[in-house]
Amino acid sequence: MTTSIPATSAPPVVAGEHANQFALLRQRRFAPFFWTQFAGAANDNLFKFAFTVMVTYQLQVAWMAPEMAGLVIGALFILPFLLFSATAGQLTDKYDKTRVIRFVKNLEIAIMLIAAWGFFRADAAVLLACVFLMGLHSTLFGPVKFAYLPQVLDNRELTGGNGMVEMGTFVAILLGQVAGGLLVAMPQVGHTAVALSCIGLALVGRLVAQAIPAAPATDPGLVINWNPFSETWRNLRLAHGNKVVFRSLLGISWMWFFGAVFLSQFPSFAKAVLHGDEQVASLLLVVFSIGIGAGSLLCEVLSRRQVEIGLVPLGAIGMSVFAIDLYFASRALPPAAEMGLAAFVAVPAHWRVMADLGLLSLFAGLYSVPMYALIQLRSQPTHRARIIAANNILNALFMIASSVLAGLLLQAGFGIPQIFLFTGIANAIVAFYIFMLVPEYLLRFVAWVLSHFVYRFRVDGEEHIPDAGPAVLVCNHVSFIDAVLLMAASPRPIRFLMDHRIFRVPVLGWLFKLAKAIPIAPQKEDPAAYEAAFARAVEVLREGDLLAIFPEGAITRDGSLQPFKGGVMKILAAARELGIEPPVVPMALTNLWGSFFSRIEVRDGSNVAMVRPFRRGLFSRVGLHVGAALPQAEVQPEALHRQVTRLLGSRPA
Repeated sequence: MTTSIPATSAPPVVAGEHANQFALLRQRRFAPFFWTQFAGAANDNLFKFAFTVMVTYQLQVAWMAPEMAGLVIGALFILPFLLFSATAGQLTDKYDKTRVIRFVKNLEIAIMLIAAWGFFRADAAVLLACVFLMGLHSTLFGPVKFAYLPQVLDNRELTGGNGMVEMGTFVAILLGQVAGGLLVAMPQVGHTAVALSCIGLALVGRLVAQAIPAAPATDPGLVINWNPFSETWRNLRLAHGNKVVFRSLLGISWMWFFGAVFLSQFPSFAKAVLHGDEQVASLLLVVFSIGIGAGSLLCEVLSRRQVEIGLVPLGAIGMSVFAIDLYFASRALPPAAEMGLAAFVAVPAHWRVMADLGLLSLFAGLYSVPMYALIQLRSQPTHRARIIAANNILNALFMIASSVLAGLLLQAGFGIPQIFLFTGIANAIVAFYIFMLVPEYLLRFVAWVLSHFVYRFRVDGEEHIPDAGPAVLVCNHVSFIDAVLLMAASPRPIRFLMDHRIFRVPVLGWLFKLAKAIPIAPQKEDPAAYEAAFARAVEVLREGDLLAIFPEGAITRDGSLQPFKGGVMKILAAARELGIEPPVVPMALTNLWGSFFSRIEVRDGSNVAMVRPFRRGLFSRVGLHVGAALPQAEVQPEALHRQVTRLLGSRPA
């Protein structure tokens, strides 16, 4: 890909090393923010669910039928996201994010005081107004929630930090809904208990927010456009300017479309298909929330603490597989009398249903967290909050579309299991379309699979790969999948200058074309193609991206490091003419010689690759050692050869 990363994208706070993402909860830059958003999400859902139960079971409201209560409350809550997300994004970019957070928490206290009065009086109109206001509260908090993280976490912490926030949000949603349902059902004191709990959670959130450190404005000179319609359109155009980011926004919005189908159908699914009561519907929500939380936390474990968008296709595959299996698991359930929780879990067939729900939500977590991290990483810092506001607008539109489509399918005679089947198949089609539009996802998925399931791949010195700006990566050439392993090691996309003959290799050639690798032919063989390849390589550096070359010119035939050719000097000289002086980063792939994708001598004395698939066994250890960048004054083919030799040390190529 050729999307450049702004030089200002690195966070101002450089974090210390920590064992895992849970260690962030001991750090002031993260913990107060985490608990602030946790309290807010819990309060949102405690209030909404308690109100929904109240108007469904306890109040007789002539102007709102009980069966419409959930739909009306949900629509009122989403409406502010459509109207005010663009304004919220501007405010977050213009002002200190901590200041915005504290303002939002003050607003939450005021709203909950009004809501408490509504609960005491059992006034549905007042509480509906508070639903809209809490939607406004969440709209204002949305951009700052995701714009704050890249400002205080380094790039290697973004995946873990986003995973923690996603996990915390869904746990808070679950606890809030459970608490709201239990409290409002308490005889005589239910409404009072809900009112006091909402105020208490708002006060706790504001108290914790006081400990959040300052997060300075990224665009303090921004002039606010208070017209929500023109600003919404401008935000969408701004997001569309970065194709990778915009298509990632669409991918996240699709995930919300997918999730909304399941969440909206849980009550009906539990009653009409699973023959369970309200407790069974709550169990489905618990399983779904636990799955999302588990998938969010798994992202850091599976990504070597970098923004690993290779997990996104894995997540999409799992979402479709288990959504489709949910159809088969639920369509054949025999008719039964309504059963409670104990009777439901005693039926073995129901465990398959719960496993499908838990696993499809787990894969949804794997799908969404890297996408959020990628948007944070690739968005221009001065516009990051407005990009996230555009995401919130798209999310709201997709969720509304989800509700409309589900309603149309039900009216057309589709059963709920059939809707799940339709959604699973549609997810596979949409995911494939997105991955073809943004091949980086698919390429990173292939790299992730190869480095986890074919080899045991270890990277040392990855901090030497620049987080931003152009750089030339120089590596030894051992096998046909060297480029794929380098992709797996770098959180940024890499363009490769590669021998034109490798593009003829089945599958691998297609992958390298997808990666926009630059084919190069020997000068004597094709002078025009030779010069064109170097011109394209310089253009990659001009665009601020990473360029990788294999200066040996061909894959080693005996496992030893071959002499380096002078192509790198030609590239650097041409770059200097354009005023570009990229650092040169030496790399060494180790222990690849003798593996399936490297050459091997056969009986007739020739060297061939990709024969005898298991000649090294499964999960053989390979490594990449990255050295410190060299200043251009020290770059010569012989000097680079010495650096790569030093990185190889006594290790075999």
